[in-house]
Amino acid sequence: MDDTVAITLFRHGLTEENKRKAYLGWNDSPLCKEAIQILSNYTFNPQSYDLFVSSDLQRCLSTMEFLFSNVTPVIFTELREINFGTFQGKTYEELKDVKEYQQWINNIFSDSPPCGESFEQFTVRVWKGWDRLVDLILQQDSKRCFIVTHGGVIRYLLSSFSLIEKEFWEWNIPHGTGYVLQFNREQLRRREHCISLQEVLLMGNGHG
Repeated sequence: MDDTVAITLFRHGLTEENKRKAYLGWNDSPLCKEAIQILSNYTFNPQSYDLFVSSDLQRCLSTMEFLFSNVTPVIFTELREINFGTFQGKTYEELKDVKEYQQWINNIFSDSPPCGESFEQFTVRVWKGWDRLVDLILQQDSKRCFIVTHGGVIRYLLSSFSLIEKEFWEWNIPHGTGYVLQFNREQLRRREHCISLQEVLLMGNGHG
């Protein structure tokens, strides 16, 4: 019996705010025309997957809809991007002279943006979502799961599960691309490293 589970982590398409390099976080923004065209040309077969999951933010739900028009994903609010607080909707150029921003950008893993999440709070939330996902996969005996989420979430999960040792920011995940992680079920249950990692080789970058 095949005891493996393949989990695709796919980053949402490029949005209008991503194009101007704004911090999106928990804000939302419509997919840009280029992203819609690219996503509409992808040829994923919905029958290749038995579980669909998405962040609750509209840019992820829209991406899922363009990829799989007749699919209703399970919504995981825990898989939102990090909350950038008062920095959301602003660009580096707009923030670079702000004292609080300078402090945060120099200590991003220990400090938090005003009214936003610390990196630790973000990771605790993502782990909560991951554990919920694993429970769902095991309950439903899922073998191929497709998840649309955000750059920060994917980077953190890759740095946690990949056999390739890379720091958080070393993972390059352009919008509209992703990775497939393969586990055996016991590894998945124990939060162990995946047994294989493969890029989703598609065409398809921002703070999002």
